Amino acid sequence: MFLQWDLETQTTPAASSQPKPQPRAEYARRLSARTGVLDRRQKLFITVSNWRLVCVLAVPLLSWLAWGRDLFSPWWLAVPVTAFVALIVYHEFIERRIQAAKRATRLYEHGLARLDDRWSGIGERGESFADPNHLYAADLDVFGEGSLFQLLCTARTRAGESALAGCLCRPAAPDIILKRQEAVEELRHKLDLREDLALLGADVRSGVHPEALRRWAAFPAVVFPKATRWVALFLSLLTVASLVPAFWETPLLTPFVVALLLEAAFAVLIRSRVNEVIEAVDAPARDLGLLSAVLGRLEAEKFDSSMLRDLQARLDVGHRPASARIATLERLVEYLEWRGNNMFTAVARMLFWGTQFALAIEAWRQYNGPHIEKWLLAIGEIEALCALSGYAYENPDDPFPELAQESCFEAEGLGHPLMARAELVRNDLSIGGDLRLLVVSGSNMSGKSTLLRSVGLNAALAQAGAPVRARRLRLSPLAIGASMRPVDSLREHTSRFYAEIKSLRAVVGLTETELPVIFLLDELLSGTNSHDRRIGAEAVVKALVERGAIGLVTTHDLALTKITEHLGARAKNVHFEDRIENGKMVFDFKMRPGVVERSNALDLMRSIGLDV
Repeated sequence: MFLQWDLETQTTPAASSQPKPQPRAEYARRLSARTGVLDRRQKLFITVSNWRLVCVLAVPLLSWLAWGRDLFSPWWLAVPVTAFVALIVYHEFIERRIQAAKRATRLYEHGLARLDDRWSGIGERGESFADPNHLYAADLDVFGEGSLFQLLCTARTRAGESALAGCLCRPAAPDIILKRQEAVEELRHKLDLREDLALLGADVRSGVHPEALRRWAAFPAVVFPKATRWVALFLSLLTVASLVPAFWETPLLTPFVVALLLEAAFAVLIRSRVNEVIEAVDAPARDLGLLSAVLGRLEAEKFDSSMLRDLQARLDVGHRPASARIATLERLVEYLEWRGNNMFTAVARMLFWGTQFALAIEAWRQYNGPHIEKWLLAIGEIEALCALSGYAYENPDDPFPELAQESCFEAEGLGHPLMARAELVRNDLSIGGDLRLLVVSGSNMSGKSTLLRSVGLNAALAQAGAPVRARRLRLSPLAIGASMRPVDSLREHTSRFYAEIKSLRAVVGLTETELPVIFLLDELLSGTNSHDRRIGAEAVVKALVERGAIGLVTTHDLALTKITEHLGARAKNVHFEDRIENGKMVFDFKMRPGVVERSNALDLMRSIGLDV
């Protein structure tokens, strides 16, 4: 039932001509430079503030000298007033530059925190993408505090976050994985691009709402009567022209009144349609300038890899880039909002201002709406690749995995990508060919669950197109199925055991898909008695192996290690162990062949003061 690919074993992308990244030194250098820029801008901010105060104090002084002492013309007051207005504009400009400098310093502070394994709690956790029914996301800490998503995510838009979540939760086809690897390798060295995207706005994420834009783009066309735009323009010009007689020596207001009545009648006819357009554009119009800036920066970059060139090509429609088109929409919405200005309201009504720009916005949507979905997808995919490339840059010793045609997972020096480097213990692991199952026994806290998560997270990283935490990894594209954290639910009236067997049924169901399956089952069926557990566990594992799956099962119940006797060469026992040194329990977290020979449960209970 294996999916057949026209693919030999694939290796990593061709070695880059770029020197090996030195992320710590580069981040420290850039942080120092950006901190210096921030200090200078803050000092300039204070200087400008002081000059604004000087201008404010100069006005009453010059007024007294001009009128009280008659030393010079009052027109000289225009100097401090003009200077004050100019300083206000300049002050706001400096404030924006200060905020950009602060974002730059945070960018590199966070980068150094990741290098120092202090990243947990920093950045987006991606919990909105967590699906309780997903077959490995919760078990492998893909989302949430201290998760893989939090470690990786540097996306500036919701579209980018969504694309990254998709990469981590859905296995890609082999050709897509290889293209992503090529793109990540190219982006690895584009630190300036990642910095520019980080500086584009105070929070693009909160401003750009892709779902609102998508809904608005797909909204049914608002149909106006024919020639509506020309009639509105004609009535606006007629109203303006009708004002001329009002300034004659003998004012004549009748033409103006007639023009207003015609405008009112026409407005009643189209009011509902105009309001429909204006109300619909409100939500997607938020912070369009930020979206345009993201698009513009991505359009300006030169890419060499095929995936990045293809994604960039999606941003160009009719030889006019998406950033320019979004900028046009932003201006139209901005002009539309002028009608709310109290000083402009009367004029706006005479000129059919809202109608004119509602018609222009609807025309923009009809022409550009079909392209918005692909623009957002392209932005998201490029941002996801940038996030993966940041991880690649910060972990230059982590290789890209090799892709194999046959179902396998072969790792040398495999480690957990979320663990601190100082605590990381690596293990070699090989499943595939005749060997389909590893039964991992060991005492509590010895490293069994960590091994399973190391396998699962590295498989997810590999299929996202990212480097992996190993010295070498060779694997086939795999559907990952995990059952590691079943929990009871009072709301759904289900026990922990029932939650686990539902999860196991879903993992077995994965084998009905085209992709080979890798299963990761932690403390299999621990919620039932030993007799039922042994029979049920053996049946589940045998079914998975016979359907072509590969995987690992952990247990501290030595009865389950007998499963290997019924599977012969297709299964093998391995274990983790501990030892007592100077009265303390010591773990080395190294995987060894065979079945564990001792348990530490009683020792653990005694170590916390239980009298057993």
